[in-house]
Amino acid sequence: QVQLVESGGGLVQPGGSLRLSCLASGRTSSSLSMAWFRQAPGKEREFVAGISWHADTQDYVDSMKGRFTISRDNAKNTVFLQMNSLKPEATAVYFCAAKVGVALGRATMSWSFWGQGTRVTVAS
Repeated sequence: QVQLVESGGGLVQPGGSLRLSCLASGRTSSSLSMAWFRQAPGKEREFVAGISWHADTQDYVDSMKGRFTISRDNAKNTVFLQMNSLKPEATAVYFCAAKVGVALGRATMSWSFWGQGTRVTVAS
């Protein structure tokens, strides 16, 4: 089993930045791919970005390319999501996800482990 705990959410003004963190514990010796998803009120959970174990493969939703950056520190079992130039439509609960293996995927069913989420609100 893998446990994931997100942090770093909060209230930010439009145009601002936030850095989310996700700490993994448990079976972290496995080669875990990691991802961030988000779920806005009344909407389905959607893929934001993913990163492979060695960070040699990354995937972003097109609308977030250039503004969001996913990275990881395997020594600290932590994955990050740097979010810049935030827009009000980015308001959502952001979830960290993990799976064993190198293949990324955008479907929620592709991911085995989930955190509880951290809330991001973009408002003036």
